[in-house]
Amino acid sequence: MMMIKKVHRFSSEEYMRMYSIVFELCKPNRRGGNSEVLYDKYHNFLKHYITSKVWPSLQGKKDEALVKEIEQRWSNHKVMTRWITRFFRFLDRYFVPCRKLPPLEQSTLLAFYNLVFGEFNHEIKDAVLSLIDREREGEGIDQALIRNIVGIYVDVGQGSMKYYEQDFEGDMFKATASFYSTKASKWLKTESYKDYMLKVECCLKHERDTVCCYLQSTSHKKLLEIVEYELMSVHESELKEKKQTDESDPCIG
Repeated sequence: MMMIKKVHRFSSEEYMRMYSIVFELCKPNRRGGNSEVLYDKYHNFLKHYITSKVWPSLQGKKDEALVKEIEQRWSNHKVMTRWITRFFRFLDRYFVPCRKLPPLEQSTLLAFYNLVFGEFNHEIKDAVLSLIDREREGEGIDQALIRNIVGIYVDVGQGSMKYYEQDFEGDMFKATASFYSTKASKWLKTESYKDYMLKVECCLKHERDTVCCYLQSTSHKKLLEIVEYELMSVHESELKEKKQTDESDPCIG
């Protein structure tokens, strides 16, 4: 299996030479034989590359350093995907549809996701959720980094929200609920009704204007519902009492 050059462009001569090699290997039996062997070697190469090059680069990294490395490795992988699927297009035209296999682009992206996120998804997800919470606390963070990492879940789905929903969205909603549940408990003890409601308004604005910018649009409505539920609905009776108390106290408001 050829190694991919560490550049983003190949000359037309290089491209045709590599494509011709694949063509000649598959030509005797485009639906089997050498095509099957080449298809297997293609995926064995991907697995070897990811486990020998990508995994070691992630070992020992945590938090923002980990997601930055993932961002760069995914970017590199997409460039590699773009080129090697072109070189092996002959497999995609004949062998893949004959065997009812996923297209090479899809299987190449999934190889990265299954091997890297299968091994590190817990750490990646925790790092992203930690960054989101830090921003909720007023800290400046790299929003593009979060958007790019979240985008990986979508990229691998190739039009489907499957990986985004099953491997990220649910835990993001739980983390959001936990964050605002803690805030609500604290603010109910320290803030007047008026100040509490101002904080609720600020939180909802932050989620709409900031957090929603790096999440998929399918998450926006549910996210805001969770924030409102944890800050308002859960504490409806307490807020009514606080409002009545504040209104009856001439020193408040």
